[in-house]
This record gives sequence, C-alpha cells and structure tokens, in this order.
Amino acid sequence: MLEKYDIEVDMADAAERAIEYLQHNRPDAIFMDQQMPGMDGLEALKTIKGNPQTAMIPIMMYTSQEGELYVGQARALGALGVLPKQVRPVDVSKVLYELHLLPDRRDMNEPALAPVELIGGAPVEVMPTKNVAPPSIDWGRRVEAAVKDQTVDLRRFIVASLDSFASRIVSDLNHNAAPPAPPEPVAAPPPKRELLGWWLGLATACLIAAAFAASWLLTRNELADLRAQLASLSAANEELQRARSDLTATVKDLTAAVVGANNGAVGSAAAGTPPPPPTANLRIEQVPYGEIPFDRSRLDALREFLAKLESQGFHGTVRISNAAGMFCLTGNPTDGFAPAAANLPVSKCDLIGNPFEDSLSNQQRESLAFANLIAGVRQRVAGVINIDMESAATPPPRNTVPYPARTEALTAGEWNRAAAANNRVEFAAESSSP
Repeated sequence: MLEKYDIEVDMADAAERAIEYLQHNRPDAIFMDQQMPGMDGLEALKTIKGNPQTAMIPIMMYTSQEGELYVGQARALGALGVLPKQVRPVDVSKVLYELHLLPDRRDMNEPALAPVELIGGAPVEVMPTKNVAPPSIDWGRRVEAAVKDQTVDLRRFIVASLDSFASRIVSDLNHNAAPPAPPEPVAAPPPKRELLGWWLGLATACLIAAAFAASWLLTRNELADLRAQLASLSAANEELQRARSDLTATVKDLTAAVVGANNGAVGSAAAGTPPPPPTANLRIEQVPYGEIPFDRSRLDALREFLAKLESQGFHGTVRISNAAGMFCLTGNPTDGFAPAAANLPVSKCDLIGNPFEDSLSNQQRESLAFANLIAGVRQRVAGVINIDMESAATPPPRNTVPYPARTEALTAGEWNRAAAANNRVEFAAESSSP
C-alpha cells in the first residue's frame, strides 16, 4: 500500500534489526507490528522513543489487538496511532496525510472552471496545470498533530466518563423518586426530575468545557516547553561544536609549540655545544630525546661508516655504543616527560635525567633494520670486520661535554644543550693490523 504512493520502503523482520537499522538511517515514519519474534512492538517502541536520536520519528503500530487499553498503552509510550490488521487503503492515505508524507488534498483539486483561450477565433479549453508542492517535513506540525490526537482521545475519555456518571445518577434518582402526582387542569411547573436532569446536563456541559479548556491550556504549555527545550538543545549543540573546534585548534597550537620548543632546544644544543669533529676511526651521532638510539639517521650513518671502512680494506673491530644525556624535563611518570621550555629555570625542572633511555632494554635500543644491517655486514665480510655492541650500562667516557654549573640564573635551554650533545651514539673503529 505504501509503495503505491511512491514511498520508499525499507523492511526489517525483527525489532532488533530495526534498532540496528536506525543507528545509520533516519526514516520519515515507522510502521511496526506488535507480534514479532524476540522483542515485541511495545518494547521496541519504548526503546526507539527512549533514544534522543530517534525519539522524534513518528511510529504507527500495526496490530490485531483491539480495545482502548492497548491504544492507550501505545500512545502512552509515544505511538502516533494504531492501525488494525484489516487496514483499508483509505486508512493508510489518512495516516500519510497526517504525517505530511502526501501533499494536501486541496492542492490536488482541480478548479471547476477551466480557462478558455481563443485560437483562430474559436474557443479552446485549456486544462490548468497542477502545482503540487513537494512534501516537506515539518516537525512542529507533527508535534502539534500528535498533541491534538492526544487531546481528542483525552476529551473522548472525559466525555464518556461524565456521561456514564450522569447516567448512573439519573438512574439512581429515577429509582428513588416517588410516583408522579395526578395531572391537574391548571398548568403545573415542570417536575423536579426534569429540572434536575436539565441542571445535571448543564453541569456536565460545563465540566466538559472546563476539562477541554484545561486540556487545551496544558497542551499549549507542553508544546511551548517542547519548543523551548528544542531551542535550548540546538543552542547547546552549537556551543559544544564551537568548543570542540576551539579545543582542537588549541591542541594543534600547543603541539606545534612543544615541537618547536624541542627542536629549538636540540638546535641550540647542536649550535652552542658542537660535538668533537669526527675522525677517520670515530663517528659521533646525536640522538634527540625520546628516539631509539640505533635507528633513523644513525642507521644511515653506520651504513656509510662501514662502507668507508670496507673500501679502505679495514681489518679490526667496530665498537658501537650510546650515551644518555641528562635532560631538564617537565611532566610526570603517568603522562610522560618532555624537555622543558628553554627559558625555564633549571630549579623549576620536574626531573633531571633520561627516563626514556632508562626504560629501554638492550633489544629495544635497536630497530630491526639496524640489527639486519649488522648481521648482513658480519656475513659479508666473514670476520674481517668484527662489530661489538657495547651495553648501555657502561656509556663511553670519551668526548663528554661538561654540564654547566647550577645557579639561579641557569636556564633549561643552557642545560639541555649539554644534555643533547651527550645524548649520542658513537662508532669507533679499532684496527687489528700494525
């Protein structure tokens, strides 16, 4: 029936699959059966309405159950209405008009009088063109329609209750009333029973009017509250989006500042306290704080150093060792440490040391590519060049850059220049030939 109105229909054979479908899709309306395998219709209705992301989707129940009790339960859980199993096409079209999924009937009515044009002097009837506006989704009108339906049901319930109460009172009065007096020729005033019934009807009408007015006021107030809550949620969502954008920009700025400060500290160390110039049998490579010693640029340096020794016909041992610099750091053991800002006094450092270097085992100090390079050289030269990896626990004492004396004016940048120069890897060649 729905596809006859050119409506795209997606099917789900169970409530659980429907809920999974709603995680990535937002249909304009949901027609849901009551009896399903697993979760039934009322449970699925409660779950969908309990999710803020899907609570505003109108739901029509489709069941064979009848009676005001089930209808009241479905509406109390948020259903827009209940369709019977033996549903008629007119019922479906009525629901689609209420959901604004079809254009208004008034837009589809053609005018009774057709315009007439003269062509060649003869009148010709021209059929008017239809101007059917495409359906649009208006959530405000949907909420008003739902509230209006609830009001109608409430009014029917109040009227039925009052009528039942009035009928019971009239029946009790008729049962207890005395038999009427014989008629007299003179016009007598209306019997008290008729007056009582008239007053009772008037009171019932007043009560109905008062109940309807109270229901209308309550509905209007609830609608105003819903609109205010929707506006508040929209404003809060916009504020959260702005805060998220600001936080992302702040994190990027802080990250760039920390990277710049670290690069500046390492660059200053390289410029202020250069390592000793390399010799033919010694090469020193600095290691930035937080990097594995035997990796990255040190891998290329070792490859170049060994190639040069092989080209010279070197015979002997190449000793590879690394030394750890004692950096001025800020941070904590939980979040980690980083080199302090260059202008920070040394007395304000959270730690002077190298926790990253201390946390590495001998296997973790070299990358797989570094280990493969050493193994390949050993296999290729067949003992002509021996490679000895010294333990990090015994750092080489040669060419150590002294640290400045700790004073009140000493800054972290000055201290970290010496630390960066001492945080290095050394390749030393010891010839075995005379």
